[in-house]
Amino acid sequence: MQTFTANEAKTRFGELLDRAQRGPVQVTRHNRVVGVMVSAEDYEAMRAFYADRLRHTFKECAEGAAAAGLTEEKLAELLADES
Repeated sequence: MQTFTANEAKTRFGELLDRAQRGPVQVTRHNRVVGVMVSAEDYEAMRAFYADRLRHTFKECAEGAAAAGLTEEKLAELLADES
């Protein structure tokens, strides 16, 4: 992965954008990574991947809760309990 310092990213922003189209570019400040620039296409692919992963996790949790006997009524009771 290519690296730009924050100052380089600021002064060579156009080049940073061009390089990000070919692959992720990390930006560092004081020798630590503070950000990563990726193409819009890569960003959308990552968002879709994590959204799908979250939906899958929710589905597994719901199936596990149903198998354990949790119903909507029991859930409502649990959420309403203020003790």
